[in-house]
Amino acid sequence: MSGPDWLSSPRRVRRGAALTLVFTSVLVTGAATGSWSEDPPEGRNSAAPPTRSVASARDRDREHGRDPAEDAADAAAEAMADGKSGTEAAEDAVSRSGDRWASVYSQGEYEEFEQALDGAYTGVGLWARRAADGRIEVSKVRGDGPAARAGIRQGDRLTTVDGHQVKGRPVTEVVSLLRGAREGTPVELGLERGTRAWRTTLHRERLSTDSVRVSRLTGGAVKIKVDAFTKGSGAAVRDAVRSAPRGAGVLLDLRGNAGGLVTEAVTAASALLDGGLVATYDVRGRQRALHARPGGDAARPVVALVDGGTMSAAELLTGALQDRGRAVVVGSRTFGKGSVQMPSRLPDGSVAELTVGHYRTPSGRGVDRRGITPDLEVDGGAQERAETVLTGLGPPS
Repeated sequence: MSGPDWLSSPRRVRRGAALTLVFTSVLVTGAATGSWSEDPPEGRNSAAPPTRSVASARDRDREHGRDPAEDAADAAAEAMADGKSGTEAAEDAVSRSGDRWASVYSQGEYEEFEQALDGAYTGVGLWARRAADGRIEVSKVRGDGPAARAGIRQGDRLTTVDGHQVKGRPVTEVVSLLRGAREGTPVELGLERGTRAWRTTLHRERLSTDSVRVSRLTGGAVKIKVDAFTKGSGAAVRDAVRSAPRGAGVLLDLRGNAGGLVTEAVTAASALLDGGLVATYDVRGRQRALHARPGGDAARPVVALVDGGTMSAAELLTGALQDRGRAVVVGSRTFGKGSVQMPSRLPDGSVAELTVGHYRTPSGRGVDRRGITPDLEVDGGAQERAETVLTGLGPPS
């Protein structure tokens, strides 16, 4: 879920409505449509994208002085006035918004999500996505988690969680069933692989996201793999760059990175840029900018490796490095998730997240629905090609 990027923003309280909006942060989420990562959170919305252009509809609303997020807030207030629960009211708000990235969370779900952004959560160690036919598939398994020890593999189909059928459910709900507040609690999974069907009981564990891994490549280059921008990941990238041997190139692997905290992505950019613009974004039509801190390593050769699973904050970082001429981007076109969401909290603690703006790369390119095209598009053997390119860049002069 996701992941998500918190940006500092003015505190905003909307008065006079049952829905009280307290915006202490702006969230740029990152998740593939139909996908969610249960470790770490990878995104927000498991619904298929609408057939009409949400962005165009949103622009038209703004031209007429209306804000879709506030309209949805009014809808939630009306629903609560009719006696619906906070979560039901939030679901009403989302359904009326026409927002492809909107999500609804109970108070407990949202607390778990925020915990995961801090780098740890209680779960079973698997990523899940929703296929086009509504089935829930395991997209990745954490190597040292309960799911891996039970023999669950990427590509397995998840059919039930504690007896609840999961086909057709939003992935956020499936993740909520997998998660738990306490370590050691059991969860029974129904699974399919080919023609085989079976059930297994796992026990939840406290797991760290460990979103940054560093390794050495042949020739002395350093590979920095960033799975998600959780708390502390930006500093981990910075430390890895600083610790790399003098003149060694950096392969920044952002494949499958569905986003996370925007502040962490900016910190990562600061490791490779000597200040300057990272991205611009708008919130309710107001333009703002994100800048790297001065003092980063602006000379070391860098190749950024991306694919269709590179989203949101990871796309923000990729676009900054590409536009600033700081990295050669290799791989396949990124996903195209460049919208900004704000969490709207209801009195009972449930949350509706609604899109309020979009971000752009330093050159002004929009990312949402477009993605970022690599400098060198590669289908197979992307890492090998990336290493070759990195070798060709040579040491800084």
